[in-house]
Amino acid sequence: MNGDTQRENSTMGEQPAPADLMQRLDALESRVAYQEHWLDTLDEAVAVQERRLSQLERINTLIQEKLRDQQRALQDADAETPRPGDEVPPHY
Repeated sequence: MNGDTQRENSTMGEQPAPADLMQRLDALESRVAYQEHWLDTLDEAVAVQERRLSQLERINTLIQEKLRDQQRALQDADAETPRPGDEVPPHY
């Protein structure tokens, strides 16, 4: 696990003891398992966020459509309602 220990062993020409190798291998396996766990956790979080984003985009589209419909309805109502300047006074 320690880079200095590895360099010392290789420069001295000694082979690391099998117990040391097993300890290093166990540590590496533990780190890989931990990283795999976090990758799975992050992958699930991204998937949840993607589903939520899609849902929010659909809601946003629906709200925009409703807002456009309401604006058109208001414009139509304004066009149909006579304005005070358009009305002919009753004495004419």
